[in-house]
Amino acid sequence: MSIEWACFVSAGEPVLAAEGAAAFVCDQSALNLEEVAGVVLPAEGETRAVALLEAGATRVFVGEAALADAGVVARLAERFGSSRVGVYMPARRMAVRWSFETVSNADFKVVTPSVCEPCWEILRSDGSASGTRVHWWVQQMIERGASAALLRVDLHDDADLNLCAGLVEELGERLWLGPLTHNQPALSDWVAYGKLTRIMLPPALFVRREELLPPSTEPQPASNQEAA
Repeated sequence: MSIEWACFVSAGEPVLAAEGAAAFVCDQSALNLEEVAGVVLPAEGETRAVALLEAGATRVFVGEAALADAGVVARLAERFGSSRVGVYMPARRMAVRWSFETVSNADFKVVTPSVCEPCWEILRSDGSASGTRVHWWVQQMIERGASAALLRVDLHDDADLNLCAGLVEELGERLWLGPLTHNQPALSDWVAYGKLTRIMLPPALFVRREELLPPSTEPQPASNQEAA
């Protein structure tokens, strides 16, 4: 198993060329569609996605527009083919809120959490919480025709690594994952415990990828003798 790298380029950042690495670029003016593997639309709608695909974009990754209208993905996939449509998800751990049951039960009151287990929720383009769970929503989008997903989320602890491993098991090579805000992500843990094989990094981290995950720490395929 080897690691595939991609560079995630926010609007206004330079596109870094690297042999064998994909570039996912947020929509911006003067975009060279031939240089990028996909155009990311954090907030832009279906009209812009159609224009990019008609202009020759390899793939578009729809964000908030698909969150607001799940039909966007289905319509784009039907018109241009699933291979050219993906989804974009900035996310964070969903906060747990506690509430007291208002009806007394034999003098006991029950404290109920808003979520029973750790999960990620998708963020809107302005950074606000949507309340929509990543694992559920991305499966819905795959069923509607999305062929790939870009997920940006910070992995803080074992719970995040377990969530990552579960999503990798569900989506396989359809998933690319990168940090949302972390500037020193523990990529060795991402690979060992999060089971990631496709990692996308912003330009400042992309140029340091071999420092963050030295080749010697990447999982190596078993030799024929070991496999025997």
